[in-house]
Amino acid sequence: MSKSQALKSKALESEPSETGDPGHIEGLKLSNLLCFAVYSANHAFNRLYKPILDELGLTYPQYVAMVTLWREDGLTVGQIGERVLLETNTVTPLLKRMEVAGLVRRTRAKADERQVLVHLTEKGKALREKARSLPNEVGICFEHDRARIEKLTDDITNLRDALLAKAKG
Repeated sequence: MSKSQALKSKALESEPSETGDPGHIEGLKLSNLLCFAVYSANHAFNRLYKPILDELGLTYPQYVAMVTLWREDGLTVGQIGERVLLETNTVTPLLKRMEVAGLVRRTRAKADERQVLVHLTEKGKALREKARSLPNEVGICFEHDRARIEKLTDDITNLRDALLAKAKG
């Protein structure tokens, strides 16, 4: 039995139903909920990333914004928000904090002053080298080969996309 199967088995045994009958409401056991598995995995990722990101002086949302800018510098606030799946009103304060930290510079677009462009500073560009090993450091914690991790990433991305499409109606 794998470690995850053992943990699921333990959770199943320790979760009584509302009536005291262990099999009464199967669907309402945390161990049966895909949403809880994803939610709790997210918390585990945050716990894993936090000490590494603390060394870089970044929060996880700042990290994904930086990864986005390392791939393509000079994006608008809206483009960054679209790529990291956050609303502009969430991205703006995040970018302001990154600007205060000296990682990015925000400027109004000349063609349309309603647009705010975000550019990496030299400090922000230099941080890329320090962060380059982060995916591998985190990947060491997985007991799967690269193909399995890529498949899992694809499956989760497809799940996310289907959920977003369903939420939009």
